[in-house]
Parts: sequence; structure tokens; C-alpha cells
Amino acid sequence: MHTIYVDVLIILNIYVNFFLIKATAKITHSKLKCKRCIITSIYGSVYSLMILLPKLNIIISILIKFAAAITIVLIAFGIRSKICFFINTSAFFIINFLFAGAVYAVYSWLKPDFMHFNNTYFYIDFSLIILVCTTAILYAIVCVVRFFIDKIPSDSDCYKIIIRYKDKIVSLSGLADTGNSLVDFFSGSPIIICSKDKITDITGSEVFLFEPHQMPKGFRLIPCSTISENGVIPIFRPDEIIIFDGKNGYKKNVDAMVGFGSNCTDAIFNPKLLKI
Repeated sequence: MHTIYVDVLIILNIYVNFFLIKATAKITHSKLKCKRCIITSIYGSVYSLMILLPKLNIIISILIKFAAAITIVLIAFGIRSKICFFINTSAFFIINFLFAGAVYAVYSWLKPDFMHFNNTYFYIDFSLIILVCTTAILYAIVCVVRFFIDKIPSDSDCYKIIIRYKDKIVSLSGLADTGNSLVDFFSGSPIIICSKDKITDITGSEVFLFEPHQMPKGFRLIPCSTISENGVIPIFRPDEIIIFDGKNGYKKNVDAMVGFGSNCTDAIFNPKLLKI
């Protein structure tokens, strides 16, 4: 009979759940607030207590695991559309299978005394080397997959971008351009570049955002380089961004920031934001 410490079990699963949810958000480009991710990770860790139960029928264990995954995705990302919910759920399952398969492979190969499995859950008696290595390898796989998916070109040129900020909701014409590789250094979020002419429409303010002392709360300047010029642009995170593909009717709520530059088009975004 192995000794299992409940506090170690809970902390371990909060860590794993946090990683799995963040990896899902990265591969689907879904908006995810850190606070919501932490709350969901804590919720998901409750299911790990199944390891303390007598060995259950494998079908029952899988059904409980399935219900846990569905509710975790629901709490973390919500249901903004059926398609997005399906994509997030599928990605979460795939990442779970990869992670569980990697951990179980290590367990079957090395048979470490500090790792135990029961009812589809595992427990590590806090030698974290294997866990950290496994999550690092899986995250690297996620990044590689994301990179190759983003390389697939988009075949549509008719987009609308809906930006909601405070009491303002603005619809802009969008252009998908792989040349917009601008990313916020602090959050890692892609940046949609909007025309300076749309500053007032989006923010509701006529303040000239390119002066640091005049920028509203939540705005900041970042360096930006284009073919024709170098300089800085103001960026901020709106409450919601939805990209609508007018060719096939597909729409997606994306995790991105908004910046203002010298565009001829209302808004320019990287098409990777629409990739699964």
C-alpha cells in the first residue's frame, strides 16, 4: 500500500492542470485570463482524489475523466460559439493524451517508486524532475505543432474584426497578413494593428495616444518596425476581439492586443489567429 499525501496530490494536479490549460490556449489562440486559469486548475485538481478510491471500472473512470475535461474547458474558456468550444475541447483532450501517454511511458519504462497510477490519475511523491522534463517536452511539441499550423496560408481575404472596449463596439475591415508578426513582449499575445484614424472610434477618446503622458490607463508604447519606418505604437487589451470570415461565415474569439499604426486598411492581423 503506497502512502499518498493529499496536499501533495492537490498541488501536483493544480500545476499539471495549469500547464494543460495554458497549452490549450496557446495552440488554439484562445483568450485566457490567468485568474480564470488558476481557478479552473484548482477545480480540476479535485478530480485527482479519484486516485484514493478503490480501483474503478475502466469505463466509469473514462466517463468521469471525460466529464472533468468538458467542465474544465467550459470554466476556462466558456462557450462563445459551438465551434470554438469543440476546438478547445478537442485540443485539451489531445494535449491530455500526449501528456498522460508521456508520463505513463516513463512510468512503464523506469517503474519509479515515487510514481503511482490508479483510476486514470497519477501521483508523484514530489521528485519533480520527471514531471518538469515531461511538461517541458510536451510544451515544446505544442510550440512546434503551433508553428507548422500557422504556416498554412489562409485562402480568404474578406474579414471583419469586432472590437469591444468598455461601452464601445466597433466593426472594422480586416486584412490577414503574415507580415504582421508583432507580438507583445510581456504577454506573448499577437497584436492587431488598427489605423490611427480609428483611435476615437475604438477608445471613445480623442486623446493623441502617441504621447506617453496622454495615454489612458491600460495603454503603453512598444517599439515597432516596418519596411518604411521605425518607431513606437500604443497598444492595449480590449475586452473582446472577434474575427469574422465573410467567405465561409466562420468567426472566432481571439486572444490578442490592439495597436495603432499608419495603416491604409482598418485593421491588419496575422492569419495564425484563425488557425486551430
